[in-house]
Amino acid sequence: MPRGDKSSYTDKQKRQADHIEQGYEDRGTSHAEAERRAWATVNKQTGGGKKSGSGRGTKENHESARRGGHIGGSSQSAAARSAAAKKGWETRRKHGRG
Repeated sequence: MPRGDKSSYTDKQKRQADHIEQGYEDRGTSHAEAERRAWATVNKQTGGGKKSGSGRGTKENHESARRGGHIGGSSQSAAARSAAAKKGWETRRKHGRG
């Protein structure tokens, strides 16, 4: 089976990839890059092409879909994070824990 052959994927996986690809294209990503990202996401979620048989394989992990493409880290701005750190330091200093 040559690289890039999608015959081992289920219909559901192909639908998932199409849907993810459409979402990337709607946000301005090129068709080729959107397709590459979509299949990478499907592979990450489902562990690649599925083979038939009851109970085979591992469970699906939809963490990448749940995150919705958000970048990790704090939801606070850098200034708010800095202010919170300064406030915490002052509190620890006052109570002799610094």
